[in-house]
Amino acid sequence: MSERVLITGQGLICAVGQDPAAAWETIRAGQSGIAPIRNWDVSESSCRLAGEIQHFDPRELVPDRKIHKLLRRTDFFGLFAGGRAIQDAGLLERRDNLSTADADRFNERAGVVVGSGGTNYCNQYDFLPLLTTANGDLETFGKELEGTVTPMWLLQSLPNNVLCHLGIRYGFKGHNACLTHHSVSGALAIIEAANALSEGDADQIVVVAHDAPIEPAQMVCYRSLGLMSAEIPRPFDRNRDGALLGEGAGGLIMEREDVARKRGARVIAEFLGGGCTSEASGLLAIRSDGDGEERAIKIALDSAGVRADDIGLIVAHGNGTRQSDASESRAIARVFGDQSPPVTAFKWSLGHTLAASGVIESILAIQSLVRGEAPGIATFQQADPENAPIAVSRSAQHLSQHVSQDVALVISRGFGGMNVALLFRALPS
Repeated sequence: MSERVLITGQGLICAVGQDPAAAWETIRAGQSGIAPIRNWDVSESSCRLAGEIQHFDPRELVPDRKIHKLLRRTDFFGLFAGGRAIQDAGLLERRDNLSTADADRFNERAGVVVGSGGTNYCNQYDFLPLLTTANGDLETFGKELEGTVTPMWLLQSLPNNVLCHLGIRYGFKGHNACLTHHSVSGALAIIEAANALSEGDADQIVVVAHDAPIEPAQMVCYRSLGLMSAEIPRPFDRNRDGALLGEGAGGLIMEREDVARKRGARVIAEFLGGGCTSEASGLLAIRSDGDGEERAIKIALDSAGVRADDIGLIVAHGNGTRQSDASESRAIARVFGDQSPPVTAFKWSLGHTLAASGVIESILAIQSLVRGEAPGIATFQQADPENAPIAVSRSAQHLSQHVSQDVALVISRGFGGMNVALLFRALPS
């Protein structure tokens, strides 16, 4: 990258906490946030578990109650995580100490990039009572529709709500984009922001990824596809049988190095580069040899100017489905050989947060680098001979103290054969 891009702020909310450090500690302790679903009756469902946010209170997440009628559950998470990242980076304190002219320029050079989920079936639930009342008569349905469904329905349904409201709330007018690309949305948002910063289109960008996929229709769809487990997921384990969904959001402040250094920002990490590939073989198909992931990793390494030997930690997609885990292990082995660096995954603890996963898991990867330790996969018990040999462990693994192995690789995968690889290096302030 032509300009170094630094991470100066973080925010997070997920099933294991509402703070990056606290969430990491919970995972490190081998605890999972996956529990019985509480938002609706699942007593007759074969899939009753998910990574829900406990004690969800919109007023605590977003104090401005004037906009509550315009937001969905997922939007509350995104606005919370973005706001926490902005606070963590001290952006507003910096702006408040500028002259009026410089503050205006600050706002014009501050951007927002968001990765959001694109399959929120709950948007349609407002229509269900009227459909029942109409008893299949479309004429009755049409006549009563206007007086039944809230006029706010459209505004609540916008996939870019978090993008818009963050910009409005904080006055950030710079580079902005909203990506809705299934579970690689957050990872792609990081790459989009890094490219904009490196090319000089912005000075700092708030990157947020959010999703709230735990609702009945989506659960039915995933279960019908054979992707869901009835138990807490067991990534890379011989007896793995599927994934579970989670909800939440992650926020990062990404800045040009010269801007961050000039304002004396606390530097957490550096984004080194990323790669994105498609296997182009079908919406659900996954190549068994791991070709798509392998190519994404190699593109990321090339873009960052680092070697496979420089990687000290791999945060795998690790969703617990048989085919995905097997092909991912082969991709890792093809890049790193028989002696891979420590490999961990977080979806056994958080659930699969879909669009939010790329940013949430990047934050947890950075926490691991800072602490010099990769949390174990607590549900892992026995290696699968179907998988390539990679360094997966039930227990925490210490990371190399060698400067040449201080880089974390974060992998995200999505429908349509999408694969994204991200590289981060932890930095002292």
